[in-house]
Amino acid sequence: MKKQLETLLQQAVVVLCEKGALPEEIKPKITIENSRDTKHGDFASNLAMVLAKAAKQNPRQLAELIISHLPKNDSVSKVEIAGPGFINFYINQSTQNQVIQQIHEQGHDFGKSAIGAGKKVNVEFVSANPTGPLHVGHGRGAAYGAAVSNLLKAVGFEVFREYYVNDAGRQMDILATSVWLRYLEECGETIIFPSNGYRGEYIREIAWELHKEGENGYRHPADLVMEDIPADEPQGGDKELHIDALIVRAKALLGQSRYRELFQTALENILSDIHDDLGEFGVHFEEWFSERRLMDDESINNALEKLEANGHLYKKEGATWFASSKLGDEKDRVVVRDNGQSTYFASDIAYHLHKLERGFDKIIDIWGADHHGYVPRVRASLQAMGADVSKLEVLLVQFAVLYRGKEKVQMSTRSGEFVTLRQLRNEVGLDAARFFYVMRRSESHMDFDLQLATSQSSDNPVYYVQYAHARICSVLRQLDEKGLARNIVNGMTKLDRLTETHEQAVITTLSRYKEVVERAALGYEPHQITHYLRELANDFHTYYNAHPFLVDDTDLRDARLNLISSIRQVLSNGLKLLDVSAPEAM
Repeated sequence: MKKQLETLLQQAVVVLCEKGALPEEIKPKITIENSRDTKHGDFASNLAMVLAKAAKQNPRQLAELIISHLPKNDSVSKVEIAGPGFINFYINQSTQNQVIQQIHEQGHDFGKSAIGAGKKVNVEFVSANPTGPLHVGHGRGAAYGAAVSNLLKAVGFEVFREYYVNDAGRQMDILATSVWLRYLEECGETIIFPSNGYRGEYIREIAWELHKEGENGYRHPADLVMEDIPADEPQGGDKELHIDALIVRAKALLGQSRYRELFQTALENILSDIHDDLGEFGVHFEEWFSERRLMDDESINNALEKLEANGHLYKKEGATWFASSKLGDEKDRVVVRDNGQSTYFASDIAYHLHKLERGFDKIIDIWGADHHGYVPRVRASLQAMGADVSKLEVLLVQFAVLYRGKEKVQMSTRSGEFVTLRQLRNEVGLDAARFFYVMRRSESHMDFDLQLATSQSSDNPVYYVQYAHARICSVLRQLDEKGLARNIVNGMTKLDRLTETHEQAVITTLSRYKEVVERAALGYEPHQITHYLRELANDFHTYYNAHPFLVDDTDLRDARLNLISSIRQVLSNGLKLLDVSAPEAM
């Protein structure tokens, strides 16, 4: 309807320009908004106030002029001027009711559109280092990334979901060395575990499995392992030098083949756990992209060669630097260390170039908010390689803070344990976790109330929405139980019987669904869907409490059953975008 009204206003402006009432060169951006109060119409436009200065006219007088030149449209019953010059449109109820027929005909496809025009979008999200289980912070990024992907697909984009596996570099060496040291403890060696190692129980479990398999090729005496290793931080030394020396020692004692076996065992164990965890959370990817692939296929060297050819690299103190400060970054960045090893940032440069070379029209990175400083350097690298920087969109996600009622939940301990995504899902359930995670803007701080998420009350938003769907299913079951017949076709011809205030309100809300989906998709804002679903659920519950549906009047009953069936369908469609179930009984 908004597009129809925009067209009517545009046609009026064209005529007024032809008559000289408006400057010929004027090309206003016409905005149509839903009216906050239906007493003032269904839609409103501020066009007269926008054009008043250029037209050198009083806004209200200009509004009258625009209205007098609007083409006739059977869907519009009345047009009025309000306030300083708002143009308010009243829509015929028969036109409003058409949404019920549309929902019935389109079913699960209602709300979908083709505005994405098949453009290819790469959405990379979660991408947690495979150095430990996913925690509740990763969960918010997972739920958000999945919902954004669903929304983009719903409006016609070709979406490719991707997890970037950081399976190379120093952190992975720390992981492998941590497992090795715990393995030595399982063998009976006495080891002072490094303060900078991975200390979680999951490290002990991997080491225990290795030891249980009876593989002794990794065992070396503790004295030999720790010989001449620089002191750790608790002993007055440097924890970074300490762990780096232990990594070198592990590689030397185990040899390349054995070390690679240990490294791969640790990686595969944790990555498998992450893969399973996300699958159980309802999050799936078209590709798990390995960082090591960039090294194997020369992608990193190719990217650095592009930077070199474009004059953006220089040498200093034996290292190779990217002059990113000249392209918006706060300082220059090392891409190759003095030992000849490329940095994590060099891999990231190559990875983003690789995405563009795969032909994506848009690449969306969803990162934790602590990576905000990383954005300018990535943009700088794409610009330096001559890539189209406008294709990159970086969305930041704040971590969630857990509460149980008013009590804050401790997220982690000194032992390296933390609240995992799996623990959260087991406590509150998949539906509550997925819904709660996307209730706010991704960049906004979020408090996750575990107590609220498990409560069966109207205060729990996911329960409130799902209960609306289940309630409608219950009404339809009662129809059969009472031996009453339902005639869908008859109901569609009797929609003019839906004259109650509650009915008009819920029909108006239903008519907004497609617009909300498009706006949420293009703005990467799944929270708009949760807000809409709560509003629709509230409209239904209010309607349910005010009016019976299974009335004796056959025509009215059929019309009302068609209306609530439409509500049920839209609730189901909206929940599906969030990968939340729509239960038929609760």
